[in-house]
Amino acid sequence: MVGKELVREVTYDSRQLATLRCFDDEGGGTIVEAVVFPAAGGDGRTKPYRFANAHEAFRFVQEAMLVLQYLGCSVA
Repeated sequence: MVGKELVREVTYDSRQLATLRCFDDEGGGTIVEAVVFPAAGGDGRTKPYRFANAHEAFRFVQEAMLVLQYLGCSVA
C-alpha cells in the first residue's frame, strides 16, 4: 500500500458517523486516522492509530467496517 491511501466513510440513516483514512507514515509504518462524529451532530473527533505495516492497518480497517455493518451502518 506504499504511496496509496484508503478511505472509508460510514453512515447511518443518511448521517455521517465516521471516516477512516489509512495512509503511509513518514517513519515507515502506516496510520489509520479515524474521525468520529457524535450521533447528535457536531464536529468530529480525530484519533490516529499507528501500525507497524500496511497489512496490520488494513486488517484493522476491515474489522472495524465489518462491525459497523453488523450494527446497520453503510460503508462506502
